[in-house]
This record gives sequence, C-alpha cells and structure tokens, in this order.
Amino acid sequence: MSRPLAVICLAAGLGKRTKVSVPKVLLPLCGRTLAASALAAAAALEPVRTVVVLHHQLEKVQKSLQEACGSMFASLQFVDQGAPKGTGHAVQVAMQALADFEGDVLVIYGDCPLITTATLRELRELRGNAACSVLTAFPDSPAGLGRILRDAKGRFVGIREDKDCSAQERAIEEINAGFYCFDSKALRPALGNLAPNNAQGEYYLTDAVAAFAQAGTDVPTHVIDSAREIQGVKSLADLAQAREIMQERILLEHLGNGVIITDPASTWIDHGVTIGADTKILPCVVIGSGCTIGSHCEVGPFAQLRAGTVLEDGAEIGNFVEAKKTRMGKGAKAKHLTYLGDAVVGAKANIGAGTITANYDGVHKSETRIGERCFVGSGTVIVAPSELGDRSMTGAGAIVKRGSKVGADEVWVGLPAKFLKRRELPPEKSAPGKPAPGKPAKESN
Repeated sequence: MSRPLAVICLAAGLGKRTKVSVPKVLLPLCGRTLAASALAAAAALEPVRTVVVLHHQLEKVQKSLQEACGSMFASLQFVDQGAPKGTGHAVQVAMQALADFEGDVLVIYGDCPLITTATLRELRELRGNAACSVLTAFPDSPAGLGRILRDAKGRFVGIREDKDCSAQERAIEEINAGFYCFDSKALRPALGNLAPNNAQGEYYLTDAVAAFAQAGTDVPTHVIDSAREIQGVKSLADLAQAREIMQERILLEHLGNGVIITDPASTWIDHGVTIGADTKILPCVVIGSGCTIGSHCEVGPFAQLRAGTVLEDGAEIGNFVEAKKTRMGKGAKAKHLTYLGDAVVGAKANIGAGTITANYDGVHKSETRIGERCFVGSGTVIVAPSELGDRSMTGAGAIVKRGSKVGADEVWVGLPAKFLKRRELPPEKSAPGKPAPGKPAKESN
C-alpha cells in the first residue's frame, strides 16, 4: 500500500494470572517470547514506525524486545504507559510518540502471539478510506469478551465490554478481537474525547471505534477464519495451548518444504530453524532456534540441537546426542550418547558413543576442532581447547587433555591420551592424492 504504516503494540500488562515472576509478554513460545511473536507478524508488513507500550518490568521487557526484534523494524520505540488506565489510555501514550506520523495505525497486543501477518494485512487493506477497520471473531465461548453491536441491517454500531453488557448483549456470539487499523488523522481527536464512563473506570479504545459509527461513519469489520489466531495468553494453561498451535504451524511449514518428520506429536522445533529437503527428523527431537540443518541429514531419535548448531548435508545426530554451537561437516556422524559443545567436526568424521567435548572450565567456553574423517573412540573426553587432525583416531576411553593437538593420521590412547602410532587407513579413506600412511593397508571387510 502507498500509505505509511505505524504499529502500536500494547505490552504493559502485569499478568497476575500466570503466577510467575517473568513478565507475561516475555513468556517463551517456540523460541520467541509472546510479544516478540506478535511483533514478528507485524514486522512483515514493513512499518516505518513501531511503538511498544510498556510499564510492568519495563527495563527487562524493553531489553528483551530490543534484542529480539530490533533488527526487524526500521524504527522500534518504547514508551512507558505509567499507571495503566485501559487500552484507550495506552494508545493515547503511544500516539504522543507518533505525533508527527500520518498514515495507517495498526494496534496489536503483546499477549496475542498467534496473530498472523496475513490477517493483519487483510485488516489494513479493509480500512480503505474509513476511519477504522475492526477484527472480529466467533469463538466457541464469547464469555468475558467484548461483543460486537450491530443494527437491524447488520451494520457495525459499537463494542460493549463483557462487564458492561446487558443480558441480551451477552447472548451475542460475535466478539471484538481487539485488533484495529486506524487512520491517524481520525484517531487523534477520537482519543481526545475518551472518558472513563464504564464499570472499570478506564479509557476504552473501543469507545473511540464506536464514536466513528455513531457519527455516521462506516466501520468495516473482518471476521477472522479461526478464533485461535486472536487467542490471548492470560495464564500458563493458555500458554500451553498457544504452544501447541504455534508448534503445529512450524511443523507444517517444514513438512511442506520436504522435511520428513516421522512423529510430529513428539517433535519440538522452534522458530528460526532452517532444514533442508529430504532430511529425516525422528521421534522425540528438540531443535532450538538458530539451528541450520542441511539436506539428507538425520536427527534423532531422542536428540537435542541447541542454538548455533549447523549440520551440513548428510550429517547425522543420533540417540541421546546433544549439540550446542557445533558444526557437523558433510556426512559426519555422532550416533549415540554424546555431547558436542562449541565444536567443529570435519566431513565424514565418526564420533563414538559416549564422547564428550568438555567445553566449559567454569569461566570460559572453548572450542574443540575435530578434523575430516576422524574416528573418535567410544567414551572419549576431549578437553577444550583441543584439536584432532584429519583422519586421526582416539582409543576408547581416551582423555584428550586441554590444549592437545593430535596430528593428522595419529592414534592417541590412554588417560591422559598419548600418541600410540600412525593410523593405517585403506586407500579410499586416506587423504585425496596421498598414499595411506604407515604399512600397506589391508583389505577392509
């Protein structure tokens, strides 16, 4: 659209019903926080200005959202609502920061993480030349939600908050989803006319919307296809339901891209994960945000990939293997009972069962480098920083001391591990263009 867009995200709520110390809008959801999820949906519309209204634990929320979402927006600004006095008051505060802005103003919520870019785009396009467009829904139960009021011809005439509804109005099934797109010029005077004439003594943004209709202005409404999309998170039970919905979306996207997920019900994949086609994800796998997996890989069962892990094409991570900030080269394998942290594993290396890269000394985390075609024996502990050269080998139970540099084609064994001999490899497993070291190779089985 030719009109510029500003987004206002309301995220000042206390969230008492969660009964946890974490601000409600920072509760985790598939690798993002609630508020970051809502903002990510709006970011795809490329707003020129974005204002987040905060109050409860302001500094903590601002820091988190700046780190998670700062790069998504051309301009991300935070304002303090002060003592919250309703949604109308929150938008009044936000519009002060947008005093020089003219265009569309989209209002979203930091505790409604399931809203999609497509719905927000439809809401914005629906406004046209109207003062405001409104998102509505028909949930299974409208209890506790504001009702949409219509005249005999079905035209929008207002919104009544549940606590202010008559018995007849509570029978209305269509509810206000709470998402709006305003014309900035129309919004400012409407906000100025708000008054706390309601049971809560608050300034309702819904009163500004109703004022447009009462003035004879058409207010277009859009009924959302699925009420799940505007589901707010008020409690940890709500959060669990939202996670199921969001996880389903993420898994369906990967399935649509050719990723073979054998048991979606037991698979957790966060936002921000890239997986190539023909990769197989086996049951009971957890893949955290910030992981990249190539094509024709295999992960699981019972495996965890944490942030910063990269599997190049054909790499395999097996049962009860955890990898953190580790790169597995093409065709490299770690199939059983292994921890790989801060490691670089070369192409076609084989990591034996029970291997540990001891990357943390209590103060610093250091890197382990394992070369191409290495064979790491079962139960090996590699104390970082250490380096295993190409085609090198460790014996079962070896302890590779901190600072060790195992040379190419060397075999180290023992506790602590020491050089034993040169490794003998069949020609097809030696370095390209070089004869196998040591004695002539025996035929492999």
